[in-house]
Amino acid sequence: MLKTEKFTLTGGAGQMECQLDLPAGAPRGIALVAHPHPLYGGTMDNKVAQTLARTFVGLGYVAARFNFRGVGASEGMHDDGRGETDDMLIMWNHMRAKYPGLPVALSGFSFGTYVQAMLQQRLIAQGTPAERLVLVGTAAGKWPMPEVPHDTILIHGEVDDTITLTAVLDWARPQDIPVIVIPGADHFFHRKLTHIKTLVTQMWRRD
Repeated sequence: MLKTEKFTLTGGAGQMECQLDLPAGAPRGIALVAHPHPLYGGTMDNKVAQTLARTFVGLGYVAARFNFRGVGASEGMHDDGRGETDDMLIMWNHMRAKYPGLPVALSGFSFGTYVQAMLQQRLIAQGTPAERLVLVGTAAGKWPMPEVPHDTILIHGEVDDTITLTAVLDWARPQDIPVIVIPGADHFFHRKLTHIKTLVTQMWRRD
């Protein structure tokens, strides 16, 4: 059974409602999970975000999520990704202090992919890049997605009508990054969530 702890952090706009999912033994890494767009019902309890958290717990990582500004008990208002990225950096610093020396992975769904890609840009600039990124339903064409490292795992639904597969391919092509397409999957991966878990688990580097 998944062991989950609730906690709060002080973000740039006030208190952040957070959740920590713990592996059975000593963690081998940290995973930060970012949820979809807050103005369209996105929360840290989104099924894809939960699937990512559970996948990383299965890989031995401690997985941290939080509600973006204005969602649930998190204070503040939606900030078009800027403040959300600031807050994710606060979570990054908190988790690295709590679990010193462990690698940190970034993962996100939809709008959350934009936040994590922006955070990775900041981390690269300061010389502390994340171990690896997992982006599901990447927000290409919806948000100004920056470039991401070549080992990023990109997963997209074949029939996603919120963020089209064509838009994601157009963004990924110049970077020469493969896109894993789940046949028949829509934007929310209804009845396809197990594919996400299986793919990430299979592709993740193991010691």
